[in-house]
Amino acid sequence: MGIFDKLRLPDVPGQPAMSEAAGPWQRDIVRAIFGSLIDGRRMVPSVFCMVPKKNSKTTGGAAITLTGLLMNSRPRAEFIYVGPTQEVADLAFQQTVGMIEADEYLSTRFHIAHHTKTIQDRRNKARLKVKTFDMKVVTGSKPAFVLLDELHLMATINGAARVVGQIRGGLLPNPEAVLIMITTQSDEPPAGVFKAELQYARGVRDGRIKSGRVLPILYEFPEEMQRSAAWREPEHWPMVLPNLGRSIQLDRLIEDYEAAREKGDEEERRWASQHLNVEIGVALHSDRWIGADYWLGAEDKSITLDSLIADSDCIVFGIDGGGLDDLFGLAAIGRHKITKHWRLWTHAWAHPDVLSRRLEIADRLHDFVADGDLTICDDATQDLREVAAIIARVRDTGLLPEKAGVGLDPIGVAAMIDELAARGIAGDQVVAVPQGIRLTDVAHGMERKLKDGTLWHAGRPLMAWCVGNAKIEQRGNAVLITKQASGKAKIDPLIAAFDAGKLMSNNPEAAGAGMDDYFRALAGVAA
Repeated sequence: MGIFDKLRLPDVPGQPAMSEAAGPWQRDIVRAIFGSLIDGRRMVPSVFCMVPKKNSKTTGGAAITLTGLLMNSRPRAEFIYVGPTQEVADLAFQQTVGMIEADEYLSTRFHIAHHTKTIQDRRNKARLKVKTFDMKVVTGSKPAFVLLDELHLMATINGAARVVGQIRGGLLPNPEAVLIMITTQSDEPPAGVFKAELQYARGVRDGRIKSGRVLPILYEFPEEMQRSAAWREPEHWPMVLPNLGRSIQLDRLIEDYEAAREKGDEEERRWASQHLNVEIGVALHSDRWIGADYWLGAEDKSITLDSLIADSDCIVFGIDGGGLDDLFGLAAIGRHKITKHWRLWTHAWAHPDVLSRRLEIADRLHDFVADGDLTICDDATQDLREVAAIIARVRDTGLLPEKAGVGLDPIGVAAMIDELAARGIAGDQVVAVPQGIRLTDVAHGMERKLKDGTLWHAGRPLMAWCVGNAKIEQRGNAVLITKQASGKAKIDPLIAAFDAGKLMSNNPEAAGAGMDDYFRALAGVAA
């Protein structure tokens, strides 16, 4: 702590020492990291810190890294500070250099190579490298200290999880090694390595993970406060602003928030994610489908395909898919026996092609596989077979209508129709649902049902992502939601939900059999 406190802020008038400028929360991190070295082994080998912007995150990270370099006793040890972009890496390097140049002793102890962003300790040849995140960031090195700044931005880079895994592997030979991740919340729904590390840190914090060797420092509101929008009240903001009164002032933050609110919901959510660590569940943009505004409030995590079969008086399906680099979406809407509310369940399939051709979303798709929302196909027809099997299962319960029970895009679905026909699902039971502008009525209808509480969904991450991806084009009084408007992001399961909604809007009747026959059939008793 004595070393840390003597370091000076290089870009503040008077260059105050960290003893004055740093908050107690930063001192706790320093104590935990450097006070846990016992017999050459560090008992706190990893820190995950999520703190909002303007809380001296990068400057504090530079001070902690420089403290580590001064505390180091391993000859020729390698320290690495990694920024997600060149701009962040340059800032971290300049802050570290500024701290060195502000102290006469440090200026003589360290050699600074500006062209390589390297700082070398003249006493033991240990060196600190400040790098921009890429696939070669730790190639061939065995660092004793690594700090990753803004992990949520690194997670948007394809292969980020593999790089973090390599970093951890490189740290293993050094028993005193430490990995520090300092980040703000993502301005999009968390994904990839950021989502994985955040969920792990939360699991350790909450006691669900007992053996985790990470110190979780998470400045975020409880989930219920985020959902109820209590975070909008400035009186609660000090809960997540550990450097309040130092690098950040409440009155200026309120002014900034009011300006963001004036620009609309999308900017307000983005601001809240960065300045208050509010997690964005559905990305809201100005040209969004309005149903996205009510999506999170319509979650019912008890909804499964089994619960639809048990609780519905009728079930219809929508199917939407494109080429091998698209998702293949299946949506089922069940009408509740008693309330008559619509209840939505979805699943998607993808071929390996999408992982190689859509690298920018590959890590996110792997997340959905882990969530159980997405299946990666092992062969060319697995998606068709499994979709047909699910629909046939519901058909056998008698809950599928005899007419218009399965709706799909009429273009490029011959193989799917053949697979359904092989299972006896054909004729009037399978119908084409006109796409594009002709889905306007169901898009508007499902918006209203989400708002009035008569449409519920299973609260799955994949669908939240698809809903957030959906962009609209206004054509007169009509709304056009197309894959083209959404760009590289995927919305196939949402379009499948619209297809199913189109059929359920016709108030269909189930074919017959009924649940009693279904359960007798399961028991092996002839109906």
